[in-house]
Amino acid sequence: MAITKSVASLVTAANQQIQTLSVQQAAALLGYPDVVFVDIRDIRELYRDGKVEGAFHAPRGMLEFWVDPQSPYHKPLFADESKRFVLYCGGGWRSALATLALKDMGMSNVCHFDGGFKAWKESGGAIEAVKATPRPS
Repeated sequence: MAITKSVASLVTAANQQIQTLSVQQAAALLGYPDVVFVDIRDIRELYRDGKVEGAFHAPRGMLEFWVDPQSPYHKPLFADESKRFVLYCGGGWRSALATLALKDMGMSNVCHFDGGFKAWKESGGAIEAVKATPRPS
């Protein structure tokens, strides 16, 4: 079976339908109490590279489940309509697709920033280390 759409075309289409901030615009929002940065990268990426200071980790594979109030995995944070959620991933592709998925679910208070964590780090954005925790036996 041939692939009919590339990932790049999906990301391009997503970016036409969502709000994309520059890394500078995103950095200007850091620290506001009504803004939640959401890191959707794999936990191993956080252990290796750290995360945006104060960001909430919501792995990409669980994001829609954590957002949906009808899901047994729902996280109440995502039901707070007074918050603005700024998603990011490693380079801006996963977060574009995730932002579109949340918008399609009905969220209007969600955006992402271009270039992801790589751009954040290169711009000198605040980063905090994430310490690996042992798995329960």
